[in-house]
Amino acid sequence: MSDTVPEAQFEEPAAPAAEKEAKGSALWREIKGLLWVLLAVLAFHSFIAKPFYIPSESMMPGLLTGDRLVVSKYPYGWSWVSPSFHVFPAVQGRLFGKLPERGDIVIVTPPGTRTDYIKRVIGLPGDTVRMVDGQLFVNDKPVKRQPLAAQMIPIDVNSPCGSEKDPALYDFRVRGADGKMYCRVPIVRETMSNGRSYDTVELGQSPEDNFGPELVPAGHLWLMGDNRDDSADSRVPEWNGGLGGPVPWENIGGRAEFITFSLNGSTKWYNPLSWFESLRSGRAGRSLRNS
Repeated sequence: MSDTVPEAQFEEPAAPAAEKEAKGSALWREIKGLLWVLLAVLAFHSFIAKPFYIPSESMMPGLLTGDRLVVSKYPYGWSWVSPSFHVFPAVQGRLFGKLPERGDIVIVTPPGTRTDYIKRVIGLPGDTVRMVDGQLFVNDKPVKRQPLAAQMIPIDVNSPCGSEKDPALYDFRVRGADGKMYCRVPIVRETMSNGRSYDTVELGQSPEDNFGPELVPAGHLWLMGDNRDDSADSRVPEWNGGLGGPVPWENIGGRAEFITFSLNGSTKWYNPLSWFESLRSGRAGRSLRNS
């Protein structure tokens, strides 16, 4: 028999398990990093500022369908509509609340909905608001009106100057000297008691040209669109898509600050060149605080 003792055999630990665990930890770190970034973006959008898209012609001529804005969240404090997603139940009051000024352009969530509208602040708590044949009165004093030259707004996909569903602007289509089609909209500039001026579109007589007098209750605001004959605002009942009168100030989500860029609606996602061709010139950077 041999006295030779076999050499001990040492097995190295399986590397694949360690590598798998390391990869799993790295993946989890990446996921956590993305979650933190997502939370930071949501927090910024909810409490500081967020982008907003103009979906209709209710704020013409100052705002056109396809405009992209920055809306600041903090000027009036925070409420249940402040988060980017309106997931909280409607509750009264605001944290660090402050009333808007007359003439401010604000984002509002109509009562009973989760959508966002954009309108102008016309009446504050305690104000009496009425309109007679298109003339606006606040506290029995007529808001100054100055007719201006008509604006020639280029017709494009986003601003078609009326449609089958909304033919109000059809009669204002004209061909310009350059051969292109324009929407020739009549303009009246209003100036409020605090000196804020803004342009409105006056298309003619409409049911909304006469209302009131309406007393704005405490904690409420009277909001209207600048396109006076085509805006679902405080003059229009809720069943017809409007705000249904004065709106609780808790429903104000923020203040419109400036236009970042504007698209004419011709963008095709599969054609990067169209992304640049669809940009409207002259609108980026336009402030909304003095209009």
